[in-house]
Amino acid sequence: MDLVTIFSYFGTWTIGSLTAIDLIAATTNAFNGALLARRKDHYRHWTVVGIVLIAILGGIGGGVARDVLLNDIPAALTNPWYLILSTLAAIVALRIAFTTGQKFREGLFQFMTAFALPWYAIIGAQKALNAGLPVIAVVLIGIIGPTAGRYFIDITAGVPPKHFIKGEWFVGTAALASVLYVALYALGVQFYAATLITFLVAFGVRLLALFRGWEEPEPPDTPDDLLAGGKPRPLLGDAIREELNPEEK
Repeated sequence: MDLVTIFSYFGTWTIGSLTAIDLIAATTNAFNGALLARRKDHYRHWTVVGIVLIAILGGIGGGVARDVLLNDIPAALTNPWYLILSTLAAIVALRIAFTTGQKFREGLFQFMTAFALPWYAIIGAQKALNAGLPVIAVVLIGIIGPTAGRYFIDITAGVPPKHFIKGEWFVGTAALASVLYVALYALGVQFYAATLITFLVAFGVRLLALFRGWEEPEPPDTPDDLLAGGKPRPLLGDAIREELNPEEK
């Protein structure tokens, strides 16, 4: 029995263009999940194994939810690279010192999470289009792919999911990417061009929101005493400067 046959028992190891993008997003989200699990508001005395499992949940959760809704066998269950890379990302995150890891997560690594979000949305939208779903469902799938992993982590940690509280247009960016990609698809724009345009627009909006502190608005009639409980969110630029020059804090 040759090595090819042996490895085939573990799944499909091939990596196409869409799979490569999916793997980048899953690995990024897994790394983020491991760091997030150690953040003060998420930490629940996790074990090392527990943090690795949370990272895997954050890494493949969105893709699995997306594929199940599309009635497909999740790619993360047939291609071993998803679990391998998500596990390695968690191990690397655990090797980073706590303070350094949290500063990295809130600073430079925000670029990677902002980078991964539009790709995940595009993949979800394209898969939904291939499945022949109506436009509203396509947009929904495009939102679920990049955001469900964070939802699973927040629920596991017992904190309000990021989707439903003030933040820098997390769900909004996924929705923007999905709607724009569907619009370009309907206009007959070639796949790679539509993908590039969607990514640049959504990535740009996400970065601007992080740098300028743009947040989803709360209901206008919310009483002042409820609004007073919110904490100002540090701007990405300030977080990066603190990470690179900690002595200037």
